Formats: sequence, structure tokens, C-alpha cells
Amino acid sequence: MDPVEALRETAFWLERERASSYRVEAFRKAAAALSDLSPEEVAERAGSGALARMKGLGPRTVTVVEQALADEVPAYLADLRERNTESLAEGGGELRALLRGDLHSHSDWSDGGSPIEEMARAAAWRGREYQALTDHSPRLTIANGLSRERLEVQLEVVDELNDRLDGMTLLTGIEVDIHLDGTLDQDDDLLGRLDVVVASVHSKLAMDAPSMTRRMVAAVSNPHTDVLGHCTGRLVEGGRGTRRQSQFDAEQVFRACADHQVAVEINSRPERQDPPDELIDLANELGCLFAINTDAHAPGQLDFLDHGAARAAARGIDPDRIVTTWPLERLRTWLTR
Repeated sequence: MDPVEALRETAFWLERERASSYRVEAFRKAAAALSDLSPEEVAERAGSGALARMKGLGPRTVTVVEQALADEVPAYLADLRERNTESLAEGGGELRALLRGDLHSHSDWSDGGSPIEEMARAAAWRGREYQALTDHSPRLTIANGLSRERLEVQLEVVDELNDRLDGMTLLTGIEVDIHLDGTLDQDDDLLGRLDVVVASVHSKLAMDAPSMTRRMVAAVSNPHTDVLGHCTGRLVEGGRGTRRQSQFDAEQVFRACADHQVAVEINSRPERQDPPDELIDLANELGCLFAINTDAHAPGQLDFLDHGAARAAARGIDPDRIVTTWPLERLRTWLTR
């Protein structure tokens, strides 16, 4: 077994289990430390005991490497595989099997934890037909949002990577911040070049309901917007604490989504569970499209689709109104509507 892949897979399963970032980083750093070495060099260092002296490796990661070099599945990895055989959520299995892709994920170009290629290859390994890369926009400086210049470079990186990916398409995109007046935080001409635009509110989440309603309706009415991301902004658990949901006229916002064929995101992150059930029901009643997305910031979080599928199935959403069940050709037709 390739030792670098063994380290990366170990990190994937730990992320899937929502292990501490410290534990995950230990394996990702070890994989990065060895990634520029040839298999022969790794084996030579293992045989001489030099691995243990390398920066970025510790006793557990060295053991994983040594067992992989011995053509074994490392014991630690084998245990993780066994623990992760089941879905992350109860229910929704039939709908989960219909999901072909994911329109919201991040890389280390903004606030994600892994390179673009690693995210893409993990998505392909998990059976995606397509995966959208939607790093943050310039205004969100706390998340290292992409300037116009950086996003233009990223488009070239994605184009080159798609030439090397087998069986999966990486879609270009952005999670664009919605300004207070409802405009989007990137130049129109550049938004027009992207495959997917997820529009989300990240600031002034507690503003008064009439102002938030106008803000969101304006964003949804923008012809570049494809998906309304985590619409209430709430947090229900996790290391960041909890946060109350934003107040707005949900009927007005979802009617605008239906009128403009903008998909309402069912955000699969366990700490978000956004929208709440009653808002999913309202959007469903008003005829909205939906996108079940992971909002993944690391490869192991790509399996969070299980959570979104379970919630959508429980609310009785017709799979054909979930754009992430659509094949790529149909999805592209909608994206260029």
C-alpha cells in the first residue's frame, strides 16, 4: 500500500468521524512531508530509522508508513475503515444513492484545509460525478476570500486539473458573500464565467427582518445566483458554539427562489442543519428546487451528504427537484438557464 495514500485515507476517515483537527492534521502533515519523496526514498528512510527524525512525522504516523511499506493495510487504518462502514445518518439511503454531486465545497485557497487536487480526488474516490469548488469571495477576509486575480488563477488550475481527472468533473464556482444591499461580492463578468454561484449571507446576521428579506430577495433575483446557501446562518452545535437563525420573510425569499429557479441549499454540515425543517417544508410547498450540499472544508467532510439526504428524505422532497441528483448534462442546462 502506498504510504502517502494510507496517511491521507486515515485523515479522511478521521475527518468523517469529526475527530479533533489536531489528530487529523498529524496525518495530513505526515502525508505532505513524504509526498515529494519517491517510494524508494521513503522505504530507505524507514529502513534506516530516519523517518522518526523527519519534521511532521510522529510515532503513530511512522507506524502507518512502515506497515504500508510492508504491503499491509495499517492496523490503525483498518480499524477506521471498519468503524466507518455505515452511513453517517439514519434514513435517506435511497435518496443518498441518487445524489451525483455537490455544489458547495472549499479548498485551502480560502478557509478549507486541503489543496484543490486533494479535494477533487477525494470526491472522485467517493463516487461523485461532479464537485463544485466554491471558495469564498473577497469581502470575507477572515476566510481568506479570493480576489478577482486569485479567482482567475484558480480557474486555470481547475481547467488543468480537469484534463487529468478520470470520471469526475470539477466545476468552477464561488460562495459569494451577499452585501447589505443584496449585491454580490464579485465582478459580474467574472461571476458569468463560473459554473456555479452559491450566494450566502455571512455578515450582519441579526439585522432586522425586513432589511434581511430585501437583501436576500435581491441576491436571489441576481441572474448569476444558482444556489442560496445556508439561508438562516444558524449554528446548532459544534466548536464555534451556537447561533440563532436570521429573521426574514421566508415566504418572500422562497417565492423569489422559485421564480428565478434558484436552488435552496440543504446544508449537510451537522453544526448547521440549515434550513430548519419548517423552512424546508415551506420551500417545498412553494415549489423550490433544492441542492443537497456538504459545504465541505476537508476531504472527509464530503461524506456529510448522508446528513442532508436523511433530512431531505424525511421532509418528503421529490428527488427530481433536487438538482444534485441530476446528471451533469442536465445540471449544466439549469446552470446556464
